Amino acid sequence: MILHTLFDALAWLTSFAVLFVLRRTWFPKNPVSQPLRGGYIAAVIFGAGLSAWIFGSLNLWLSGQPGFGRSVEGALFGAIVSVELYKHASGIRERTGAIYALPVALGIAVGRIGCLLSGMEDFTYGIPTGGAWGWDFGDGIPRHPVALYESLAMAAFAFVYLIMMLRGTVYWRMNGFYLAVGFYGAERFVLEFWKPYGAVIAGLSIFQLLSLMMVGYALVMLQGSRSALQPGGAG
Repeated sequence: MILHTLFDALAWLTSFAVLFVLRRTWFPKNPVSQPLRGGYIAAVIFGAGLSAWIFGSLNLWLSGQPGFGRSVEGALFGAIVSVELYKHASGIRERTGAIYALPVALGIAVGRIGCLLSGMEDFTYGIPTGGAWGWDFGDGIPRHPVALYESLAMAAFAFVYLIMMLRGTVYWRMNGFYLAVGFYGAERFVLEFWKPYGAVIAGLSIFQLLSLMMVGYALVMLQGSRSALQPGGAG
């Protein structure tokens, strides 16, 4: 678990470093006014922290595992819900997520390496596979390295995002966060089929249900963006 903690710290450092650079380059304007920024940050931290523990622990219990856990998907889901509620209560109408697309993608890509290296104790391993790429997490059984799949997927998203931003693609600049959330939800939904997690409903795990909600959220926000860009649409 020491490796996991180290990579968690590295993931956060990577995200904050990228955020710092982006605020001084591509996204110099903060859409959240100064008086509301403290509450905005508090909403992110509270929502992410609480939801990470709730869904990480709930998944363990549903899978017949004791103890408490954390979940990066739970953290992202909780942060989104908390921020949207805070924005609604505070009257913030501007979209505020654009700057977070790359930090989220790279943070997950880095953090998942810690999951890969943490062995059976971490309970993020995959089901057995006969493929040559199977990873032995400590029980002598080649398993799907689902954490590696996820890390590579989010790294690929980050690469495409950078290309689109360097090309000056307005749609990606405006909607990068929703694209990141939608992509993450979609790839996570698929990868969950290769994990030994307990089902909640219709054979789907708690994380697959979260994934579907995040994909739905992304689609709604992306549709709203398209409507705003249409002639006569709201700004």
